[in-house]
Amino acid sequence: MSNKNKTHLVFPTELLQTIDQLVGKRKRSKFVVEAAREKIARERFLKALDEAAGAWTDENHPDLTTNEDIRRYLDRVRNSYHERIKGIYEIPH
Repeated sequence: MSNKNKTHLVFPTELLQTIDQLVGKRKRSKFVVEAAREKIARERFLKALDEAAGAWTDENHPDLTTNEDIRRYLDRVRNSYHERIKGIYEIPH
């Protein structure tokens, strides 16, 4: 069982009304928690991209000289993407 804390948040009226229309008043907290988790994961990902900027150079990867080499590499990366991201950016529930 995860720890939970109550907190006081202030929302613009129109945003709260939109949330209520989408999920109902009784599911506000769950909706906001899920939205916060998504935002945290996105911010961590963007930070990692910023930190990695410039790390790739052609000199460091002479094995990727043809379009076919690059396609195979990208296919491998894309296929492993979901597992890698889940492990790196998993947010405890």
